[in-house]
Amino acid sequence: MSTLFISDIHLSAQRPDMTAALVRFLEHDAPGADALYVLGDLFEFWIGDDDPNPLHQQMADAFLALSQQNVPIYFIHGNRDFLLGQQFAKRAGMTLLGDPCVIDLYGERVVLSHGDLLCTLDEGYQKFRRITQLKWLRWLFLRLPLARRQAIACKMRGQSQMENAHKSQTIMDVTPAAVDEMLRAHDCRMMIHGHTHRPAIHDFTLDGQPARRIVLGDWFEQGSVLICRPGEQRLEMRALATIDPAAHPSA
Repeated sequence: MSTLFISDIHLSAQRPDMTAALVRFLEHDAPGADALYVLGDLFEFWIGDDDPNPLHQQMADAFLALSQQNVPIYFIHGNRDFLLGQQFAKRAGMTLLGDPCVIDLYGERVVLSHGDLLCTLDEGYQKFRRITQLKWLRWLFLRLPLARRQAIACKMRGQSQMENAHKSQTIMDVTPAAVDEMLRAHDCRMMIHGHTHRPAIHDFTLDGQPARRIVLGDWFEQGSVLICRPGEQRLEMRALATIDPAAHPSA
């Protein structure tokens, strides 16, 4: 009996080692789980479900195979793949969840989030995030020619990497006040999120009661998996088959 959580794999054609590692995980580790939750940034970028990228079909097939073994798969959008839609989710056997959302994890209320909502000191990013949530803007973007969307995505990724290179680590981390607010708003004492690429289990006190925040890691050099069982949460690191020394993208 276990529930699995992963995030921030950042799949791309440039990192076949990460793709191979995730496929192995889906084929050998995830079967038999009570559920698998993917908390965002599964892909390095996403420009629409109509993108014929072979990697997308490969991963849809891998997730669907797991789903057909009676393992429910749930997905929360990240800041890199927020345009992933119902068409891909159906192909992959996934259920899309809102951010944040609350689940019952073996009798305990747990709030899940990708995590970027919690980085409130990064005011520039939060403004950008609000813009990307505009339905009319998403509708317009998804009706542009695929090549145009690709060009826009590449430009935005480049700008993001340059901006993040000059931001302090404090600004790009979650703020304690935002964590407390989300926990209180959803009447939870446990939170699981990704985004910051800083895997850890943080125990603290909230309103006089014990609370826990679990941060999932990225998959750039090793796979990060949270394994939850009744009364137990354990972060594990999984070695990739090969390590590419190429520069790693930021959150």
